Amino acid sequence: MKVLIFVKATTDSEAGAMPDPGMFEAMGKYNQELIDAGIMKDGDGLKPTSAGKRVRFDGTNRTVIDGPFDVPNNQVAGYWIWDVKDMAEAVTWVKRCPNPMPGPSEIEIRPTYTEADLIDFLPPEVVAQEAEMRAKLEG
Repeated sequence: MKVLIFVKATTDSEAGAMPDPGMFEAMGKYNQELIDAGIMKDGDGLKPTSAGKRVRFDGTNRTVIDGPFDVPNNQVAGYWIWDVKDMAEAVTWVKRCPNPMPGPSEIEIRPTYTEADLIDFLPPEVVAQEAEMRAKLEG
């Protein structure tokens, strides 16, 4: 089961405040445990939303919106992509994570859709296209 783990932003992360060196060390050890267990596939921290942009879609219209974006705890400050056997395993690993922020923080776990979830909704040519894309990404 592939899941995305979102480290939710805080007022500190949106202000660009860097964690203390001890946090980087603790997170590095944690990430190495995830890699050694074969769970972590990717991950990184994100710059504050002031460095980002959004593109709003409305039919054929596109509007670019400059950051920062409101309500820090509704934003994402970092992410991991994990391959776990089930949601319970993901929760167990997240509970072991060092607190990623200086104060209170949250981490969100979201499973990705699989081909099995979508097979009844996709035309056969799209299923074939998705399989080809996955093979290229994995190969």
